[in-house]
Amino acid sequence: MIQSIVHIALVVKDYDEAIEFYTKKLHFTLVEDIYQPEQDKRWVVISPPGSIGTTILLARASKPEQEQFVGNQTGGRVFLFLNTDDFWRDYNEMVSRGIEFVRDPQEQSYGIVAVFKDLYGNQWDLLQMNEDHPISKRMK
Repeated sequence: MIQSIVHIALVVKDYDEAIEFYTKKLHFTLVEDIYQPEQDKRWVVISPPGSIGTTILLARASKPEQEQFVGNQTGGRVFLFLNTDDFWRDYNEMVSRGIEFVRDPQEQSYGIVAVFKDLYGNQWDLLQMNEDHPISKRMK
């Protein structure tokens, strides 16, 4: 059996401001942006640069009960983990683009990590895993 997680939904306030943030500040690729008239919404998929794995579906909040979770999908915990092949390159680039880091870079047993916020306040880890980490081995 082969299975994989294809998309992770990220609830956003506005498609266009989210696309702008992720493509301009984080250099993500806009994979799809398709209007779905039957539901009056868009199918918007983004992906980190060079990624061939799981993508993010930008899902605009369409009900008041969804709006309350924009920026806090995990109750204040880190929500997404952005792995990179060069931590300091990406960290310095993100700082220069105004990305807010809420935890400074730290060396951990698994690699280097810092926590940043996206445009709505969701917390992300920017990390570079050690070469011997099981995830790093799977990516080779």
